[in-house]
Amino acid sequence: MEVLTTQQPLAKIVADLLILPLFQGGRPPAEVDGALGGGLSRAVEAGDFAGEFGQTLIYYTEGRIGARRVMLLGLGAESRIDRARLRRAFGIGARASRQKGGTVACALPAVPGLPASETARFAVEGLLHSFHPLRTLKTDQQARPPVERILVSGGAEVEPGARLGQILAEAANLARDLAWLPGNRLTASDLAEKAREICREAGLDIEVYDREGCRKLGLGLLLAVNQGSREEPRFIVMRYRGAGGKGPWLGLVGKGITFDSGGISIKPTENMWDMKYDMSGAAAVLGAMQAISRLKPACDVMGIIPATDNMPDGGAYKPGDVISGLSGKTVEIRSTDAEGRLVLADGLAYAVSKGCSRLITVSTLTGAVRIALGPVRFAMVSNDDRWEELVFQAAEEAGEKGWRLPHDQEYYDLFKSPIADMANTGQPRTAGTIVGGLFLMSHVGDTPCVHLDIAAQAYQTSDDAYQQAGPTGVAVRTMVQAALRFAEGRR
Repeated sequence: MEVLTTQQPLAKIVADLLILPLFQGGRPPAEVDGALGGGLSRAVEAGDFAGEFGQTLIYYTEGRIGARRVMLLGLGAESRIDRARLRRAFGIGARASRQKGGTVACALPAVPGLPASETARFAVEGLLHSFHPLRTLKTDQQARPPVERILVSGGAEVEPGARLGQILAEAANLARDLAWLPGNRLTASDLAEKAREICREAGLDIEVYDREGCRKLGLGLLLAVNQGSREEPRFIVMRYRGAGGKGPWLGLVGKGITFDSGGISIKPTENMWDMKYDMSGAAAVLGAMQAISRLKPACDVMGIIPATDNMPDGGAYKPGDVISGLSGKTVEIRSTDAEGRLVLADGLAYAVSKGCSRLITVSTLTGAVRIALGPVRFAMVSNDDRWEELVFQAAEEAGEKGWRLPHDQEYYDLFKSPIADMANTGQPRTAGTIVGGLFLMSHVGDTPCVHLDIAAQAYQTSDDAYQQAGPTGVAVRTMVQAALRFAEGRR
């Protein structure tokens, strides 16, 4: 999809749809309303449109302006607008338009405290997110013609923001497309091939290790999870050398469990089909690495994905087993359904061994995070307050929402083991998200690390006004924003 900016007057822009965002109590742009004989104002005065958040009204122009249709799009109260709501509002407008191909243009609202270029960024992100179709495997699918072009009013002033919005939206949509694939269409080896393809296009270096390669590296935890599978594991390492490969390195580590049955500790049948989304962290890292390669920040970034499915068979690892990982720490297995932290621990230990000085890891780690925070914010667990604060602010700047959970030393006691250095789970229903995050911190030594638990935000099970049911691409933007901050020396 092409994204362009234009300095043309709104009434002159030729498009199939012109979106006019309005706050509550706002008035339609005079130049457009006047050309339409005051029809938009009359709709507002009649109460057909009040500017409530997500409200839309479509008006056919009958050739009186350049656009064939006009949409009034409600932004809600001006005092409540933020980056996330701005992106969501434009996404709601995109879905409500039911646009079939062609060109969509949009005006930009004046948002208090937000430069016009940044407003353009979040408008473009919302439009591209919601116009993006998740490809189905239906044999009789009637695909809607894709929107071909988006025009953003504002000209050169807003062009950098529109470009950034396009890059980030396309990266998040890449993550959504990957997470959408079922486990039989995206095995660990398939994911590695997708990573190779992305890296070829992006100009990134990549190394992929098979089962024997993982054994030589000492990835004991990843190999243990893979024991019950007929599919080989893959350990994927991508490198962006924006500072010439001399470091310091930022490490992004994503959980690549392509399907999670729970292993011997098998999950209930109901909703197990959603476990294809257990590689959403890996998908987010791939999307972030694509965006970073296009934005070219002056820093070195390593993207790491330990990938396998988690299946039960006669050779599967078992509760009670004790396994050594790359960090050298031993782990007692209490639940084979707490496998994500095992593969991530090896990924993090590898990142540390290769010189990463700051780490972000992202995964659908715990069901407990749904109880703690619901679908509004992802959880953040860290071993370093300063780095955690920087990543938290990066999320806010990216229009994503995290929440910092405590990491008191006493929480580490919750997953002590009498036979190994640690257990892979703690006491049932006790601080599950914190325990999962701090388990990861136990494998990175003193290296500052932040874990993003996106289990409650990675996908949604039903359609809403913003997007269709399926993966969301969450955390891509946060990692990219953190990389931009890292390049500026904010560490």
